[in-house]
Amino acid sequence: GIPDFRSEKTGLWADETAVAAATFLSFRHHPEKFYAWFRPLAAQMLAAQPNAAHRALADLEQRGNVRALLTQNVDMLHRKAGSQNVIPLHGTLRTLSCTQCFQQYESADFLDDFINAGKLPYCPRCGAILKPDVVLFGEQLPQKNWLRARKMVRACDLMLVVGSSLEVLPVAKLPVLALDAGAHLMIINQMPTYLDVRADLVFHADVIDILPAIRERVFAYA
Repeated sequence: GIPDFRSEKTGLWADETAVAAATFLSFRHHPEKFYAWFRPLAAQMLAAQPNAAHRALADLEQRGNVRALLTQNVDMLHRKAGSQNVIPLHGTLRTLSCTQCFQQYESADFLDDFINAGKLPYCPRCGAILKPDVVLFGEQLPQKNWLRARKMVRACDLMLVVGSSLEVLPVAKLPVLALDAGAHLMIINQMPTYLDVRADLVFHADVIDILPAIRERVFAYA
């Protein structure tokens, strides 16, 4: 039930208010506007449970078929499903960081008061506003995670693109790195992507249907 970013009419960025609120510059000057927009979305993310696609990826990792999971999602559902080697390229809702002294905190210590009472999170050390460790428009990707992701992509035998429009840079270029290094490419997405023509397999379908089927086929031949 969590909305994605770019689906027509239903994606988060179909709402101009969301685009304006989710910029780093806006957060610095008007954090209350960001949090007013983010509050219902945060509540939805924390209440959500992994679906069949999340669980299928976790099962494939447990059996050794998936080496790493590079995700643009910030909702922590891959972790909830049991995936271990998760590289969150757009950050995570799990932690908050102080905008002044840069101290990092577990978000669980603040989110209940924020979601239930609208209380904004402030740093216990210096009193400045805390920001969720998610990448907003105008922010760089977490450097360590980005370098890890590039290393994994260049070493993989198969890259599986799951539910991504491949429109957001620089992550959208990672499959090209894999292809250039000799890897195979499989894309599962309801809409076409710019790399469909270079993929070995393309499924224009729901990941909830395709990933469990892949898991069952892989396990049957293991």
